Amino acid sequence: MIQKKYELYMREALKEAEKAFSEDEVPVGAIVVHEGKIIGRGHNQIECLRDPTAHAEMLALTAACNYLNTKWLNAVSIYVTIEPCSMCAGALVLARVKELYFGAKDPKTGACGSAVNIANNKKLNHRIKIRSGVLQEECSSLLKEFFKKKRRR
Repeated sequence: MIQKKYELYMREALKEAEKAFSEDEVPVGAIVVHEGKIIGRGHNQIECLRDPTAHAEMLALTAACNYLNTKWLNAVSIYVTIEPCSMCAGALVLARVKELYFGAKDPKTGACGSAVNIANNKKLNHRIKIRSGVLQEECSSLLKEFFKKKRRR
């Protein structure tokens, strides 16, 4: 089977999620791609930094903005292992991200169609092209393993 380009990038996001897992953070990873090059990476660091905004997407967006020396990311794609929350979806809209690829849906806090839809809200000034379910099994199994481990403690 030929692996699609977006699956290769999602595997990079999964590597970031695995870093979060090893640091006892909720295993979410994100990468930002511009013209075929990864220009931003992030994994959850909420516990480590004691910062509720230190989500994988936020850290990856900051890295990408710094790399491109701009606040607008209208020519980038972001790959995230789980559907972004309202804070992260809002940041994606504000940064004018072109495309979002995510793995697992988040029915409780997902803001790209599950609980709410910020990423494609017609009342906002920007909408993002979204593809969900990319390597969904791998992304959700890492999260399930993390929370199963937490419950055992």
